[in-house]
Amino acid sequence: MESLALHLDKLLETLSELESVLAEEHALLCAGTLPGPALQRVTDDKSQLLATVNHLEQQRQLLENSGGPKAPYAGHDGLTARWRQVQQQSQQLREKNQHNGLLLSRHIDHNAQALAVLNKQNKNLYGPDGQSRGGSLLGRKIGV
Repeated sequence: MESLALHLDKLLETLSELESVLAEEHALLCAGTLPGPALQRVTDDKSQLLATVNHLEQQRQLLENSGGPKAPYAGHDGLTARWRQVQQQSQQLREKNQHNGLLLSRHIDHNAQALAVLNKQNKNLYGPDGQSRGGSLLGRKIGV
């Protein structure tokens, strides 16, 4: 049972680290311009922490299946309190991650609209060969 308590403590610690990463991601997504390299680093950190959470959850289930008490650990006050914290923190992190996802979607939509405008304008300015079509817009084209 002590091993299960240590596992839950490690899970709570990892969830706290994930909360910090999500807060950093939120700050980046709310910045005026989206700093790509910083966002990539945060995304990598988040992926690594989520993999750690997944591994710890699998280990917890193995400990339960090998004869240990099972969640929500009724009758084991220390485990019950830890499990309740895990559930609450997981729910809060899920909501924060969804919010960050919405912010990221806004950035993606904004970029898609900007690209659509640029692509529309580029069709008038450049030909299929990549050469400027300035002759029709500016008058007679002069070659050198």
